[in-house]
Amino acid sequence: METSRVALVTGASSGIGRSTAELLAARGYRVFGTAREPARTEAPAGVELVALDVRRAASVQACVGHVLGRAGRIDVLVNNAGVAMLGGVEETSVEQARAIFETNFFGLLDLTSAVLPGMRSRRSGAIVNVSSVLGLFTIPFLGVYAASKHAVEACSEALHHELRPFGIRVLLVEPSFIRTPLGDRSQLADRTVADYEAARTRALEIVRGRFASGSRPEAVARAVLRALESRRRRLRHPVGAEASLLGLLRRLAPAWSFELSVRKQFGADAA
Repeated sequence: METSRVALVTGASSGIGRSTAELLAARGYRVFGTAREPARTEAPAGVELVALDVRRAASVQACVGHVLGRAGRIDVLVNNAGVAMLGGVEETSVEQARAIFETNFFGLLDLTSAVLPGMRSRRSGAIVNVSSVLGLFTIPFLGVYAASKHAVEACSEALHHELRPFGIRVLLVEPSFIRTPLGDRSQLADRTVADYEAARTRALEIVRGRFASGSRPEAVARAVLRALESRRRRLRHPVGAEASLLGLLRRLAPAWSFELSVRKQFGADAA
């Protein structure tokens, strides 16, 4: 009898992570989902919750050790845990920017490094990094968040090449705005600069509207599953028509035209 593939999904308490964990479990995976406080979190259906704070190396090692102790291996890692931050680049303190990167990039890197030895020894496995279309370009007042996702994109592309000889797939899932708690819980920049007030207010109203009207997290979960089950070794997997179109325009449209479109969409040119 074939043993179920073992998946570890970070940020499984809500949103994309929860939907992905539930879908993989329904598909027959043995799924471990992470939460900072599992005892205070309702586990997704068919999922075993594990404590994890991706910002802390000891927590990462304890989480991976727990899953290996319970299941013996990790076949799939879905790096989904993330935080958003709204505000101008000048308005963001270096300490706040570091905190965003600790979760969105360094935590992802630490967890990936923790599971790779087992995958390399078996010559199989998959790393799914949930990025964003803002890993391909950026918009006003989401610059630091986008920078963290640009880092995820670059590191994932390098891993895609480095791990291919070991039979390990690296998959980038790139959603646009998704209707998740991330939009409501987004941090604001530590300080405000009066000169940006009008433009920032307009941009943040538009961004929050995009989150509220965006696709549901189940769409991202389905994209993760399709990517895992596809026989193609494609790195990037945009989620939704808007993400696909924006990625295409970023690559093909003249730079001045694309930049003008971004400024118009987010009210950055208005006085």
